[in-house]
Amino acid sequence: MNLTQQSDDDILSIANPLMDNLMDASTHIDYERHIRDFSDRLKSQLPKERLESICREYQSTKGFFASREFVKLFRRPDSIAIVWRQCFTKQAGEFVAEMVLVQQGDRYLVDHVMVF
Repeated sequence: MNLTQQSDDDILSIANPLMDNLMDASTHIDYERHIRDFSDRLKSQLPKERLESICREYQSTKGFFASREFVKLFRRPDSIAIVWRQCFTKQAGEFVAEMVLVQQGDRYLVDHVMVF
């Protein structure tokens, strides 16, 4: 079944482990693990040095990723955008975590991801 035809729960069962890996790999500044589920397009936009810089900056100011709560899923013709409410360990308040998920053959890949 095509990704965009799956239920919200099925999509979240795919997206949550991907986001968990991204956040854990980011915490450990593990570039290879961080990009393992990226589309080729996204891989080309994030060199190793850039990831290291991003991670050091957010860890020094915001701390580490804490709780994450699903907010909304947006269906597009060829992708799914997922939004979560994200907290950090050092900085109070709520942030937005978002991911765009695509299907390429039998693989589900991250085509965009950001926390802001």
